[in-house]
Amino acid sequence: MLKRLRKLVTTPSVEQRAALLAGKHITYTLKRTNRRRSIGLHIDDRGLIVSVPLRASEKWLHSVLQDKARWVVEKLDGWQTCKPAAIRWQDGETIDYLGELLMLRVVQGLFATPVQPPQGGRRRVPNGCAVTLAQRRGSELWVFVVKGSETAHIEHAVSRWYQHEADQFFVRRVAHYAPLLNVVPHAVKLSEAKTQWGSCTAHGSVRLNVQLIKLPPRLIDYVVVHELAHLRELNHSAAFWRVVESACPDYANLRGELKAVAIR
Repeated sequence: MLKRLRKLVTTPSVEQRAALLAGKHITYTLKRTNRRRSIGLHIDDRGLIVSVPLRASEKWLHSVLQDKARWVVEKLDGWQTCKPAAIRWQDGETIDYLGELLMLRVVQGLFATPVQPPQGGRRRVPNGCAVTLAQRRGSELWVFVVKGSETAHIEHAVSRWYQHEADQFFVRRVAHYAPLLNVVPHAVKLSEAKTQWGSCTAHGSVRLNVQLIKLPPRLIDYVVVHELAHLRELNHSAAFWRVVESACPDYANLRGELKAVAIR
């Protein structure tokens, strides 16, 4: 009974709120957790996220928000400015691929060989939809659809193609850098995380965000080296950055360039 009560008391809670900051009405996500002792503010493409200790007072929260009001508004405005336009899943639209642009060509009919899903993955098809295929042809990505297909089916086909390309490309880059760093990853997997480009576990499993396949190869290589370096230093100490530098001398500039890119 006591354990159950403790669990109820320490369970993190999430709620949507609004506040007037620097003259602007700002909506934000409030997260209460027993893992924090201070109030933290984080801004990304989802907006403002405020993490507070479980029993933080409203007065303390209000004080921190007002103290950081100008910073919050400037950061949010910056995200809105850099936020990419929504993709229209139709013929003639362009999509990112390895730092370049591919033009979508939507064609009716199934005239391509289906791409295989990443190892261990499944070929998922939207409910009520015939299989939609995608195939690169030079600077174009041809998407073969059946008559009457919705834009969601086109998006789904492109997403599957991205996963296939990412799986192959990432494995090649890991195979290139692992010997240079004298490491052997236990596994290389795709990730769909919303806030991380990559991660590495203590058991040697490296996860790379599928969205990386949209970025220039130099940024992909930096993330690959970063995560592989964690197999030697599972931290961000000076020793860790020396390992990164050994295989990626320009890591500082690449790291700064990557920070300006939103995961989408």
